[in-house]
Amino acid sequence: MKHQELPVIGWREWIVLPEIGITRIKAKIDTGARSSALHAFDLKIFQRDGKPMVEFKVYPQQKDTNLIVIAVAELIDERKVRSSSGKAELRPVILTEVNLMNKKWYIELTLTNRELMGFRMLLGRQAVGKNFLINPSKSYLNKNLKTNQE
Repeated sequence: MKHQELPVIGWREWIVLPEIGITRIKAKIDTGARSSALHAFDLKIFQRDGKPMVEFKVYPQQKDTNLIVIAVAELIDERKVRSSSGKAELRPVILTEVNLMNKKWYIELTLTNRELMGFRMLLGRQAVGKNFLINPSKSYLNKNLKTNQE
């Protein structure tokens, strides 16, 4: 696909993570981060039919601890990830669908405590890949999820 044909997204967008029950979450598009991360807590790793699984909770709305999504996903890996502060942390990794700008694709998503961060979700350069052009001076170009909560 030529660059002119790629959809343009802003530096922050509303996205959907349907397989884990998140109908909308504000994500920072971060090309400086290799992997994507989701704020998750109360993580429990267990086995189901011989497969490693992880159950976790998410507050999908910023500054709102009333709405809690409880999700279960297959644990595909545990990786050491270096945070923006330089600290290495072993994080659970899941594979899940993401929806943005009428596109659906699968991403690897690390689960970590992002409670003190400005965004509950970080969409890294591996996830954005060759799907989009990023305009860092724009926000919330995903018209499908626009609301007055921006």
